[in-house]
Amino acid sequence: MKRIILAAFGFVALSVGAASADPIGEWRVGDGTATVRIKKCGAALCGFVASTRGAPGKDVRNPDPSKRNRSVIGLEVLINLRPGGDKTWTGTTYNAEDGLLYNATVTEDGERALQIKGCGANGGVCGSETWTRVK
Repeated sequence: MKRIILAAFGFVALSVGAASADPIGEWRVGDGTATVRIKKCGAALCGFVASTRGAPGKDVRNPDPSKRNRSVIGLEVLINLRPGGDKTWTGTTYNAEDGLLYNATVTEDGERALQIKGCGANGGVCGSETWTRVK
């Protein structure tokens, strides 16, 4: 009986490990100036600025003038990410540096790295960077 219980516990532990194959956690952005916390938001994933290396800036380039004085801490930068294939999520990203939204593709590159790609609407200019897992 003890073996069955231990075997069942081992199976549950393996299942939990397999289920965590997603980008939920905390990630350092490519240039190291901030970390983003990715979490579940309903049926999707979303990401918020969790910390900055120096004093947090303001969202000064936001197209909505009423939001330009808010801190970037807590700012949602990954929006409505949904599974888009093997280890890939698609949604929207907000870039506080230019105040624009981009079509986003987030791809896991092993357990410690995320490839973040953002492209303007209708195949516009694209950019990408690699984020590294903090937690």
